[in-house]
Amino acid sequence: MENFKILHIGKFLFWLSFILGNVCLFGYIFSREGAFQVGGFLLLMYGTIVNLIAFFGLILFGVFAPKYTTEAIKSAMILLINIPIAILYFYIGISI
Repeated sequence: MENFKILHIGKFLFWLSFILGNVCLFGYIFSREGAFQVGGFLLLMYGTIVNLIAFFGLILFGVFAPKYTTEAIKSAMILLINIPIAILYFYIGISI
């Protein structure tokens, strides 16, 4: 697997989670539609599972393919950026 493809996995999942979280949060703030709130909580639950699987998969890939360890760890760390953002959005969602 090429280095670009490994980094692309982390970046893609980061941006997907980030954009969907923004859609749910701001959709609910602007429209007060309950579907955005439900979607946000489902995204939080399922997104956490998907990102954890991807994180551990990337770490394991880095362990078993030493040639790509650095890129796999960089990609996994990109996924970790979503954690404080998700906590902030969760707090905002509960506060509203």
